[in-house]
Amino acid sequence: MPLRVHRVDARHAPGDSPEDAARRARYGAFAEMAREGGGGGEGAAVQSIALGHHADDQIETLLLALSRGAGLPGLASMPPHAKRNGLDIHRPLLAVPGADIREWLAGRDLPWIEDPTNGDARYTRNRIRSVLLPALEQAFPQFRATFARSIGHAAQAQELLGELAAQDLETTGSPPRIATLQTLSPARQANVLRHWLMQAHGCAPSAAQLDQLLGQVRACTTRGHRIHLKVAAGFIERQGDFLHWYNAPPSPKTLL
Repeated sequence: MPLRVHRVDARHAPGDSPEDAARRARYGAFAEMAREGGGGGEGAAVQSIALGHHADDQIETLLLALSRGAGLPGLASMPPHAKRNGLDIHRPLLAVPGADIREWLAGRDLPWIEDPTNGDARYTRNRIRSVLLPALEQAFPQFRATFARSIGHAAQAQELLGELAAQDLETTGSPPRIATLQTLSPARQANVLRHWLMQAHGCAPSAAQLDQLLGQVRACTTRGHRIHLKVAAGFIERQGDFLHWYNAPPSPKTLL
């Protein structure tokens, strides 16, 4: 099989997660290579790719989400199939432990490449891999299967929340109308705002940012109430009756 190496600038902005910056750069590179023909030299763009994430990667993702106090989207971890940057992404090895893959390769004298950053203890995922997974293996030998069931339950619940958010977004509009948002319960406001930000702008607010935004929406009862909040890598502003998200703060003359 042909190999294509694509180098990216994965430096993270101040306050941004280095792992998240690298992830965005990596998936952007996948999309670019797919548009260029997938590296096969035939020139035809591909619409789907398969990634090598395995069961240990899935458990690491779950534990990393728990360590950060994530909600259902984080606890659902990596889906077997997803759409991102116009690509169908498949993960066929999510149920296979990493040790089984290495054993299979070794049995066929097939070499593999170890990421040189895997041993860097500065990254939480690496500490989970080197410390927590061996401890879980010893204490709960079946943890991969049982954790996978919990991931499946979280993914199913998140799917239902996504369907509800899509229905609510049809009602509030995109960008959402503040008065319509205020007719929803706080939980549904949070759900639809997360959905809007991810679907329309590809970003996710932190729990603290979302709490601030909900408080501002609740307090927005006069025409003169101003909303200007940092959310993810940009800002949410009130413009008239609506909320708008900007990748960078707009000029003051555009504020209403």
